[in-house]
Amino acid sequence: MKFKSPKLFTAASLLAFCGIASAYTITGTVSDDQGKALKDVDVSLLKEGKTAKTDDKGKFTIHEDENIGIHPAYKNSVGYISINNGILSYSQSSTSPVQVKIYNSLGNQVFKKTLHGSGTYDLSKGLEARGTYFAQVSVGNAKQNIKFTTDGNYSQTLGAQASNSALMKDAAEGEAIRFVLDGYDTLSIALNTLDTTLDVKLAKTIPPEPTFSFGYALKNDPRKSKGCGTTSTLKSSKKVENGEQFQINVGGKNRTFFITLPKNYDNTKAHKLLIANHCMGSKAEDFVHHSPDYDHPTPYYGQQKLDTEGNYIFIAPQGNDNGTWNGKEDHQFVDEMITTMFDNYCIDTTRVFATGFSFGAMFTNSLAQDMQERLRAVAVYATADYNIWLPAASANPGRYDAKDLPIAWMAVHGKNDGMCNYDRAKNSALPRILKRNGKADANGKFTDASAEKPKENNGNTGHVCYDFTTVDERFPVKWCSWPGGHQWTAHDNGSMSVGAGWQETWVPEEVHKFFEQF
Repeated sequence: MKFKSPKLFTAASLLAFCGIASAYTITGTVSDDQGKALKDVDVSLLKEGKTAKTDDKGKFTIHEDENIGIHPAYKNSVGYISINNGILSYSQSSTSPVQVKIYNSLGNQVFKKTLHGSGTYDLSKGLEARGTYFAQVSVGNAKQNIKFTTDGNYSQTLGAQASNSALMKDAAEGEAIRFVLDGYDTLSIALNTLDTTLDVKLAKTIPPEPTFSFGYALKNDPRKSKGCGTTSTLKSSKKVENGEQFQINVGGKNRTFFITLPKNYDNTKAHKLLIANHCMGSKAEDFVHHSPDYDHPTPYYGQQKLDTEGNYIFIAPQGNDNGTWNGKEDHQFVDEMITTMFDNYCIDTTRVFATGFSFGAMFTNSLAQDMQERLRAVAVYATADYNIWLPAASANPGRYDAKDLPIAWMAVHGKNDGMCNYDRAKNSALPRILKRNGKADANGKFTDASAEKPKENNGNTGHVCYDFTTVDERFPVKWCSWPGGHQWTAHDNGSMSVGAGWQETWVPEEVHKFFEQF
């Protein structure tokens, strides 16, 4: 590295080294994680006790000036120090070691040398890159700092100053700069130097997830099942288009169910689980693969088609041989089937849903009043208050509802349904759900919301979906009515004949939105 000799200093140039010089300057910009500038962020340099606020562009500056006196020939407490043509000259009256440290403009040490007595040292032995440097020369407790710039053609010595004063001030041990703004996480950054520029991003504060005596907060964090990070040990008994058949033994009987995994299944990602219960005369396999018709326009009541990101695992249990559901033994089957899924696949245990039509709806409705701890929400199509099995409460054997717990519940029902009576569903099945879904009182006990009545479709076309307002927001209830018959693929084309317009059914989208709110 070559340097040009400095010019002689005039009286005017010496005055430039008198009075004020920057000891340190910290500048920066603060933004959120989307890159938007944050205004009025409190910025504190903790050890120095200095503060600033960001402006409307998110910028801040913390700056300190120090007085520097005239030191003829740069003589000071250390002795005589200068840089000429890249040569450091030093002299002292003591015999103490002379410590020479050189830092770059970011405050990183790039060179260190211990010298003795008086003499010279060629800095080109320690410096290669061009730029601005700070040379710190120490003898005992006395320090001398010199700022110089090199671009290969010249050098410049910028003023020697009194002992313990520096043009570039070292950060105190443990120094940190802190950023505080309401609604954002506080951030502290350790500093090694007080001359630096920072680009800081603050993350919005995420409040701790509330806990409840029963249930979860809306949009709660997923809870991973035992099967996350493992490979399933289940043995398939049959492969079919779009899924596989499996069996488990429940109460001495082999029970069958089908599983459809997303194509991008990841055993480290907690998936939602949807259970599709078949109606009388149908079977579980129909929901895995089936030629499109009134009841099976797409697999799993249309929900698989809407799962475009592969967030769900779909499962279809098989009822008894005659296609019906028989109460206690089927409740036990579904319960153990869910446990099996948790053990073998990565599932969000807080987002298990069930849906079904006709007899499948009544079975789903039965599960909803017995398995509230396992099912987050259900959607029932053409349900009624028939065929509901619930274990009797030991303290009250005659009681029909054994569990006084809420569940998120959605129903779709045709007003001209001649098989599962609409009025029975509205006046019996619906109020029984509402009775324990009311907003929680001061003691956290859910209240009775059954006094609220739904708005209904009273015409020959269209549909009306009513969201109840007196229920707890964590356990919403939705009632959808349309002028159709015993058909789950409700449509708005005005015809009440079975199958007419089923290809345009609005039900899957409404159900998907209902499940996705959790």
